[in-house]
Amino acid sequence: MSVETPPSVPPRRGFFAGLARLRRGPWEAVATVLIGLGVVMLMQPVSATAYAYSFVTILAGTVMFAVVSHFPE
Repeated sequence: MSVETPPSVPPRRGFFAGLARLRRGPWEAVATVLIGLGVVMLMQPVSATAYAYSFVTILAGTVMFAVVSHFPE
């Protein structure tokens, strides 16, 4: 009785080789920090420029979180 070894998976090449590094955990943390930064920018009373960019920052973090949630574990 012999045991067959599974065929080896060929290495990814080109564009998809870089996508193999995309993992959900670290990128979700980055998106969450971005959302938190936007909320801090929204609530601070010092800079009108930071207040003006707060909504864009929160929106970018939310969109990033939605995209990253589809990455593999």
